Amino acid sequence: MSLEFIFLSWGSTWRRSRAVTRSAEEERRDDGAFLLMKSLPDSEQLLDVTFYRSSKPFFLVLRLDAGNSLRGMSEFRIHHDVNELLSLLDVRGGDGAEGYIDLLQKHRAPYVTTTVSAHGAKVKLAEFSKTPEDFLRKYEELKSKNVRQLDPLVYLLSRLCEDPQTLRRLQQNARDRSEAGAPPAAPSATATGATVMSMRELDELRKKIGNATALSSAPLSTEVTRKMLRDKHNKKNPAQLHPVFPGWAYERPALLGDFVAGPAVAAVDSAAGSLAPAAQEHLVLEDLLFVLVGVDGRDVISQPVLGRQNRSFVVDAALDASVKELVHRILPVASYYSAVTRFVEEKSSFEYGQVNHALTAAMRTLLKEYLILVAQLEHVHRRGLLSLQKLWFYLQPTMRTMDILASIASSVDKGECMGGATLSLLHDRTFNFTGDAQAQEVCLYLTKAASVPYFEILEKWIYRGIIRDPYSEFMVEEHELQKENIQEDYNDKYWDQRYTVVQHRIPSFLQKMADKILNTGKYLNVVRECGRDVTCPDAKEVVYTLKERAYVEHIEKAFNYASKVLLRFLLDEKELVARLRSIKHYFLLDKGDFFVHFMDLTDEELRKPVDDIVPPRLEALLELALRMSTANTDPFKDDLKIDLMPNDVITQLLRVLAIETKQEKSVAQAEPGDAALSGLEAFSFDYVVKWPLSLIISRKALTRYQMLFRHMFYCKHVERLLCNVWISNKHANRHWSHAAKWFAAAFALRQRMLNFVQNIQYYMMFEVIEPTWHLMENNLKTASNIDDVLWHHTGFLDNCLKDCMLTNPELLRIFSKLMSLCVMFTGRMQRFAQNLRLERLSPEEGPASDAGLEASIVNFDNNFSVLLLDLLDKLSIFSTNNCEHSMISIIYRLDFNGFYAERLEKMAVERSHRATT
Repeated sequence: MSLEFIFLSWGSTWRRSRAVTRSAEEERRDDGAFLLMKSLPDSEQLLDVTFYRSSKPFFLVLRLDAGNSLRGMSEFRIHHDVNELLSLLDVRGGDGAEGYIDLLQKHRAPYVTTTVSAHGAKVKLAEFSKTPEDFLRKYEELKSKNVRQLDPLVYLLSRLCEDPQTLRRLQQNARDRSEAGAPPAAPSATATGATVMSMRELDELRKKIGNATALSSAPLSTEVTRKMLRDKHNKKNPAQLHPVFPGWAYERPALLGDFVAGPAVAAVDSAAGSLAPAAQEHLVLEDLLFVLVGVDGRDVISQPVLGRQNRSFVVDAALDASVKELVHRILPVASYYSAVTRFVEEKSSFEYGQVNHALTAAMRTLLKEYLILVAQLEHVHRRGLLSLQKLWFYLQPTMRTMDILASIASSVDKGECMGGATLSLLHDRTFNFTGDAQAQEVCLYLTKAASVPYFEILEKWIYRGIIRDPYSEFMVEEHELQKENIQEDYNDKYWDQRYTVVQHRIPSFLQKMADKILNTGKYLNVVRECGRDVTCPDAKEVVYTLKERAYVEHIEKAFNYASKVLLRFLLDEKELVARLRSIKHYFLLDKGDFFVHFMDLTDEELRKPVDDIVPPRLEALLELALRMSTANTDPFKDDLKIDLMPNDVITQLLRVLAIETKQEKSVAQAEPGDAALSGLEAFSFDYVVKWPLSLIISRKALTRYQMLFRHMFYCKHVERLLCNVWISNKHANRHWSHAAKWFAAAFALRQRMLNFVQNIQYYMMFEVIEPTWHLMENNLKTASNIDDVLWHHTGFLDNCLKDCMLTNPELLRIFSKLMSLCVMFTGRMQRFAQNLRLERLSPEEGPASDAGLEASIVNFDNNFSVLLLDLLDKLSIFSTNNCEHSMISIIYRLDFNGFYAERLEKMAVERSHRATT
């Protein structure tokens, strides 16, 4: 999850526009401090924070790329990010980065110490604020919505505000930003001549508007929410539609168990005020017993609910003061009951998910106990033994419980919580009530009940690799991807994107185990799709408890089993290592005799233009070469195929390296296509890999193997050309060596080129690929899960590509020019030898007729020397600056006798001189 903390203030209107799904533009006016938090899709959270201290504006941006959470970051990464922040802010002195790192690591988990620290931070920020009431009100609002990152953020901001140097830097940053173009201030209502309303008039207007819309707006809003959730699910799972309650379940308000909505009442007009206090108490008791179960009385009448506000009541003003006081003390219980009843009825709809269904069922059980209590109180009242004081006394224990239920209902409703988000809220409430035994017992009961359907989904996933999540509540989400497409897609989407974690659905008590939960099910799912039994032998029921270790142990056992099952399945039954060795035989030129036979057989065919090549003929020659060589013992040789690529290897590599960079256009323009591509330049091998081995040997991995193969295959081709020059020119050497001085220079140049190509091949084969391969094989033996296998295999390919100079465009271009020069030289020499055989020139005719050839050889020699020096120089710079010491061995091999050392030192001195001037 990527966190971006924005700490800013303009002193007037703040307008921010951002392309997100939930809101495209927000406008806010506030003269005090406030916090605003928006949720971005899935893996990102954006926290926008505005904070005022006197009249000075501040601005700060802190971005932490924290994986799933700060808890998942390594200490090195935290150190790096904090150092970058302090560097950007130009903050020096104090404890430096270490102090902030310790604070971040100490206050990243929701323990009691963190709660205390967050409370102190909240108080400090309120003291700094120009209007602390606004700040505290906004804080409580976000807290009620169960915003997870709120307390860590508030604590971080409070620590930043305590650092005078940081504050000065923030002030300067904000001033610079304001001078660059601050948002315009909002026009004043007084300046435009508008009438200023008093607070009393504003309250009256609000009541009138609320009364006019109360009967229609609330049901409409609920219906709109249900329809939105239903449409969202149906779009995602068209084959599994949500069941829907019949219309009468929503259209008959008397069935809800709550007050039947009616017009607002300004005052109650009854004759109770003229009675004696004892008679008033008897009548009010009758009313209260009705009100406590959601029915209006004569002297106590409910008011319509406006939005998510608590229900209020109107009491006859003519009642005795002592009676009214006791009534007002008891009425909050009726308000709590009304809120819980509405919540239970609303969240019982199918659209809100199984966790909310289980929560409302648990709440119904507690409401039943509450209704039993009211019935018992009514029985006592009928016997004439109940008074307002006794009613107040008997309701004391229940009041606390109903308060907790109403608070939870309000938070779930405000936060629009479902699934894991609801469990996070319940867990945090349970944990925060440490020290209050009654409150914690109630919250623990609700959390255990609500977690049952979630843990049932979890058990199916970690024990069988199956997701049964009809209401999209579980932390792991399944996407429709076909495993057969892995061979066609360059990116391995199946393993990375078939199952993903949705951050806001992770219960806070499972946050640390989210990755293991994801991988456990993924491992089992792979084996299950291959038709194997994957039932975990250690499967046990997962039950919510405040002791995390209880279910953490179950998850770890399931993870270890799933890792072992899939790893053994791939390594033993599917012979992964043997498959990789088979690929190494062909793509990494491991079978020398096979390639000699193959290149001899296909030499004539591959010299043709790629459009003239007949693929079936190449396939037949490949089969013949396999049968004639030691590759015939390979049980997987039939999976090797021929592939003719649309570009040569250098063009392909440069285009891959230029993706999403400024070089992309230049590469596309400079190399529009290879119209005259030969078979040798387009040739590559391909390999058929079936599921589930295609998870490891994916199309992406095979493409990397192809790049390595084409690179080394072309080097082998150039080596053969240079050797053929020596063979074809033996006749010329016998006739011309005594008469043509340039002939010795040509063969010396050929030997230098051959030495270059052979040493490059030796370096790639024996100093890069073989040691890296053996390291990977040893790592595979100790791998504990399939992700380790993927990591080691990908690391092997990445290291091979990098050390073979295939990931550096600059080195690649120079190498390409050198190889092209070698090919051009061999072509020139072969044409000379062919002309010699055809024309049968005498020794006396040679010097005059081949004067141009001597100049051509000198030109080839000069160009080769310049390019080789350039390559050695760039290798020296790259190996020094990037600490790639393995490439130094290329320099030692190509400059084994120190022939280029002096010129390289001279180039280094000139480069250093240019850098200083």
